[in-house]
Amino acid sequence: MSGPTPLASAEPLAGRRILIVEDEAMIALLIEDVLTDLGSTVVGPAARLDEALALARSAEVDLAALDLNLAGDAVYPVAEALAQRGIPFIFMTGYGQFGIAEPWRGRPSIAKPFRPSQLANFLREALATASS
Repeated sequence: MSGPTPLASAEPLAGRRILIVEDEAMIALLIEDVLTDLGSTVVGPAARLDEALALARSAEVDLAALDLNLAGDAVYPVAEALAQRGIPFIFMTGYGQFGIAEPWRGRPSIAKPFRPSQLANFLREALATASS
């Protein structure tokens, strides 16, 4: 006789492949830890625009978290590539909502510094919004 069947995870981020685009190593590690704890697979992290753009164009991802500024380069080309593929994403920024260029202001964004639980909630919301 076998034991009870484990219930499927109620965590919407579990099993998702999430692209991290972040040039600050400590922040990237924090994000990676949060996502791994939630059962996600981390793609990247990408710290440079060219690396991030290559992943955004071709990697198998379900969702992305994008630092708005990568060592002085705006992340908008990465956002555009993800949008063209229909992949939801959030911006992470220390500049606030008005630091985001006008065409992208309607996209979800989280202010730095953030708590791990806040990041997880923003990613869940972006995923839910894209699925509905």
